[in-house]
Amino acid sequence: MAQTIGVPKETAAGEKRVATVPEAVEKLIKLGFKVMVQSGAGDAANCSDDTYRAAGAEIAATAAQLWSGADIVFKVSVPTAEEVGLLREGGTLIGFIWPAQNPELMLQLAAKKATVLAIDSLPRVLSRAQKMDALTSQAGVAGYRAVIEAANAFGRFFNGQITAAGKVPPAKVFIAGAGVAGLAAIGTAASLGAIVRANDTRAEVADQVVSLGGEFVKVDYEEEGSGGGGYAKVMSEGFQQAQREMYAKQAREVDIIITTALIPGKPAPRLITAEMVKSMKPGSVIVDMAAERGGNCELTEPGQAVVKHGVTLIGYTDLNSRLAKQSSTLYATNLFRLTEELCKTKDGIINVNMDDDAIRGLTVIKDGEVTWPPPPIKLATPPRPAAAAVKPAEKKGHSHGGGGAPASAKATAITFFIGAVLFWFVGAYAPAAFLGHFTVFVLACFVGYMVVWNVTPALHTPLMSVTNAISSIIAIGALVQVAPPLTGAVERPETWILGLAVFSIALTSINMFGGFAVTRRMLDMFRK
Repeated sequence: MAQTIGVPKETAAGEKRVATVPEAVEKLIKLGFKVMVQSGAGDAANCSDDTYRAAGAEIAATAAQLWSGADIVFKVSVPTAEEVGLLREGGTLIGFIWPAQNPELMLQLAAKKATVLAIDSLPRVLSRAQKMDALTSQAGVAGYRAVIEAANAFGRFFNGQITAAGKVPPAKVFIAGAGVAGLAAIGTAASLGAIVRANDTRAEVADQVVSLGGEFVKVDYEEEGSGGGGYAKVMSEGFQQAQREMYAKQAREVDIIITTALIPGKPAPRLITAEMVKSMKPGSVIVDMAAERGGNCELTEPGQAVVKHGVTLIGYTDLNSRLAKQSSTLYATNLFRLTEELCKTKDGIINVNMDDDAIRGLTVIKDGEVTWPPPPIKLATPPRPAAAAVKPAEKKGHSHGGGGAPASAKATAITFFIGAVLFWFVGAYAPAAFLGHFTVFVLACFVGYMVVWNVTPALHTPLMSVTNAISSIIAIGALVQVAPPLTGAVERPETWILGLAVFSIALTSINMFGGFAVTRRMLDMFRK
């Protein structure tokens, strides 16, 4: 019998998101599930009860009715104790859990014999898990919204302008942390015309910052900052001191600072001190995206926007809810992709396969048994180049004649001698017409090799499409065979030759027009 997926109304203060949207409901039903949505669950995200009904969902009047009637519950925010009490015995819960920060919640869920999949525990190192990565999708929305909040509080344009009333300089924005949220903020601020600078402990993200139109500001201290699972790690005291000096300099120069630094399971690191805030220009803005975990700025007040020392400090903890429709749509897609993995048979029944690395990482409780933390994932390492196989070949070549160079010169000399004999034989005994055709053939082979075969493989796709079109010049030869003779002295070719000529014209026409069409299509991919 098909299982029922329940979507309750979120009860957390300020939470406007909903765990699924009508578009996702239709897809879930195609997987064989029944879907039940609590009345009013999607109102704040512009998803009315009527749209859910039209998509095929059943509407539950109360939370108790929904929780008791659902085999699987989709949620956004961490469930409260009251919601855990409503969960069906042995039911399945999917949503944000944060098991390291909520040990009491884990015990309560285990007591209900529940199976819990924490979307925040997804192993992000698995490439196939990207479609289920709700942390990434939500961080991208938050990074975008952080720039919008900064622009709203800032007293000038982001982009520079020259008007009759005077010149307006562009805003200078500094992004602390170039993770998913930071990169989204960089792209948004740059698109608004600001001068964007960014820093991250992971040096490998510098190219990503530059590609989005920002400038990577490096800390004058050498230390690797990459941690496990795509996150940054806690840096040494020496690095942190150099980083504080760099932040102090940026605070004096820029107009807007957006901080995104967070390490899972740890309080937000303090990056911006009170002294740095005091040094900023009046009217400047700080958006602290880590406010929910204490904040990256010393003066941040979580959930509030306050003005201190002439600087507006924004510590909103509901950035995603301020774009509830977009956040809900992305989150619903993540949960749908996860459901696809759980129900590959499309019969409306999930199978929590603990042998699947992605599912195992997500599953923090299985049938009442706490399975968090998961065992380390064994990533397949690419095979090393067979250097040992190359060395014997080199050694073998050097064992003849005392070195590889003399043997190569000897082989080249023999090849040229045989080629010279063949050319002499052809020149001495072949008809003059054949000699002319043979010369053209040899030159064509040489030019073809240098233009096509000898080209770097990386250039084959765009180059071959053009050369295919150009090489269709052979159509001229076919046209000569098909065209009527200019004088009576020239005999018309036989029927089979005419047939081959017409067939070759058809093929080369396809080759010619197709080559240019493919080239144009590829070039359009690089145009905005």
